[in-house]
Amino acid sequence: MQAELPTAEETREWIGFRLDDLSGASVGNVKAVFCDAENGDPAWVVAKLGRFGKTIAVPFRDCAAGVGHLWVPYGRDELRSAPGVDALNPLTREQELAVAGHYGISERVGRGAEVAERPEGEVTAEAVAAPGD
Repeated sequence: MQAELPTAEETREWIGFRLDDLSGASVGNVKAVFCDAENGDPAWVVAKLGRFGKTIAVPFRDCAAGVGHLWVPYGRDELRSAPGVDALNPLTREQELAVAGHYGISERVGRGAEVAERPEGEVTAEAVAAPGD
């Protein structure tokens, strides 16, 4: 039996959590969660890497939440080389496919397949607001 994934409402609580890499080291902080523009399901966790680092997205389905932190199965270098995103702007089909490709998610499976079927230039994911916003 597969465990249920957290809802968009539940993931709002993750905003502000510490982001830990594969080794358990802190690499950044969660800034937002991008949800599917059509059905509202969480798709990407947005994190700011370090104090002066860039903002990236990591696959929501690969995240595991703990008390005050979120663990991802990626190393620091893989996270640092991910395409940058802007948590204040929605993701388009092309941006999402580029991020998915970085993590090895092809256009034939999972989120890659969901997004690849949509029209070019379409907004495919939008950020949810933090609690109290």
